Amino acid sequence: MTTTAPTDVRPDPPDPSVDRSLTEFGYRQELHRSLGRYASFAAGFSFISVLTTVFQFFAFGYAFGGPVFFWAWPAVLIGQLLVAACFAELAARYPISGAIYQWSSRLSNLTFGWFAGWIMVIGQIVVVGAAALALQVVMPAIWSGFQLVGDDPSPVSASGAANAAVLGVLLLALTTLVNVLDNRVMSLINRVGVTAEIIGAVLIVVLLFTHSERTPGITFHTGTALESGLTGALLVGSFTAAYVMIGFDSAGEMSEETHNPRRTAPRTILTALASAGLLGGLIILAGLLAAPSLTDGRLGVEGLSYVLTSSLGDGVGRALLVDVVVAIAVATLAIQTAASRMLFSMARDGQLPYSARLAKVNPRTGMPSAPALVVGVLAAALLLLNFASPEAFLAIGTTCIVMLYLAYAMVTGPLLIRRLKGTFTADGTDETGKPLFSLGRWGIPVNALALLYGLFMTVNLAWPRAAVYDPAGGHWYFQWFTVLFLAVTVGGGVLYRAVRARRDALGSLVERDE
Repeated sequence: MTTTAPTDVRPDPPDPSVDRSLTEFGYRQELHRSLGRYASFAAGFSFISVLTTVFQFFAFGYAFGGPVFFWAWPAVLIGQLLVAACFAELAARYPISGAIYQWSSRLSNLTFGWFAGWIMVIGQIVVVGAAALALQVVMPAIWSGFQLVGDDPSPVSASGAANAAVLGVLLLALTTLVNVLDNRVMSLINRVGVTAEIIGAVLIVVLLFTHSERTPGITFHTGTALESGLTGALLVGSFTAAYVMIGFDSAGEMSEETHNPRRTAPRTILTALASAGLLGGLIILAGLLAAPSLTDGRLGVEGLSYVLTSSLGDGVGRALLVDVVVAIAVATLAIQTAASRMLFSMARDGQLPYSARLAKVNPRTGMPSAPALVVGVLAAALLLLNFASPEAFLAIGTTCIVMLYLAYAMVTGPLLIRRLKGTFTADGTDETGKPLFSLGRWGIPVNALALLYGLFMTVNLAWPRAAVYDPAGGHWYFQWFTVLFLAVTVGGGVLYRAVRARRDALGSLVERDE
C-alpha cells in the first residue's frame, strides 16, 4: 500500500520524464487502468451535467435575476476556464487519484493539502445529495405518480422537499450498487449516459430555438431582479452557473484508471468544461426565448420543465425530460465515484479514520468499495434535512458549491506561490513523448486571475443573504447555513488532526519506553 513522505513536505519526483508509473509517487497500481479518452471526458462532463444542474437551478436564477441572469453564465465560464487551465497543468504533472488533495499537498505541504482534501470530499458528499434531489424538479413533471409524498411537487414546499428526499435516497441506493460492481460497468454507464445527455441537450436547444417567442435582447432585462439592481441580480444569478460548472477536475480524479493520463486528463478537463459551458449557456438562452411567458410567475418556480412541456407539448417535452432523468442519475453516479476516489486517496496515505479499510481495493472489480458505501450512506443521511424544512434544499445546494470553490482556491493559491518563487515547472513529456500541457509564460497571469476569481466567488456564494437563504424569515440558521457548515467542517478537521497527533505522540512514547 503506501505512504506519505516522512515529513510534512511532499517532494516532487526527481524527473517525471523517467518513470511513468505510480511508483515515482510512492504508490503501486491497484485501481484498474481501463478508461480511454472518451471515458475520461465523460467523467468530467457527467459531474458537471448541464441537464441536471441547469434544470435544477434555472428557476432560482430567473426568480432572483430575471432574464439578465443569463450574462452571469459566460462570466463564470471564463473564470472556471482559468481554473481548469491550471488544473490541466497539474493533471499532467501529478496523474494521481484524489486530485485536489494530492495537488494541494504537493504544492504546499501535507497539512494544508489534507484540509483541501477534507473540505473537497465533504463538499463532494454534499454535491452527491444535492444532485440526487434534482429528480424532484423533473420526475413529477413527467408523471404525477412520481409524487409519492403529498401533492405539491414544488421543491420548496413541504411535500415536494420530502418527496425529493425519497426519490434521492432511491437513486443513491442504485448508484452505490453500480459503484461497487466494476469500474468497467461504471464507465460504460457513464459513457452511455453522457452520450444520451449530449444528444438530449442538443435536441432541447434546437427545438426551443425553433419555438422562440422573443429575441435575445430580452437578456438585457432585469425583470424580477433583486432590489439591489443589476449588480445584485448578476451576483445572485451567478449561483446557477457556479453550481453547474464544477467537477471538471473529475478527469484528473480518475487518472489512475485512465490510459495515458498525462496526455489525456489535461485535455479532457478543458474539453468537458468548455463543451458543458457552451451547451448550458445555449439551453438557458433557448429557455428564455421559448418560455410562453416571462411574467406569469411559473418560470421562476417550475423552471425549464415548464418551458419544455408548454412550448413543445406534453409528449415531446416529457420525452426530453426522461433524458434529463438519465442525466441526473449519471451525474449522481459520477460525483459519487469522484468522492470515493478522494476518500481512497486520502486513506491510502493513512490520513483518515479507518484508513486501512477505506484504502482497500477489490482486486477483481478494481473498485474501492468501502468509500463508495460511505459516500452513499452519508449523502442519503444528508437528504433527511429535506424532511425538516424545504429551505434545506437550497442550503444543501449552495453549501456544496462554496466547499468546492474553496477547495479549488486551496490549489490555485499554492500553485501561484510556487510559480512566483520559480519552483513550479511543467517540463517533461507525456506517455507519447510529447511535451506536457503547459501554460508557459501565461502561467502567472492566468493563475493569479483564477485565484482571485475563485476567492471572489467563494465570498459571493457564502454571503448570508436573507432574501436568498431565508426568504420566509425567522430561521437565522438557514441564512448562515453555508458559513456554519464550513466552520463545522474545518473545526471537525482540526479536532481530528489534534486527536490523531496526540495519539501518535503517545504511541511514540510507549515505543520508546519499551
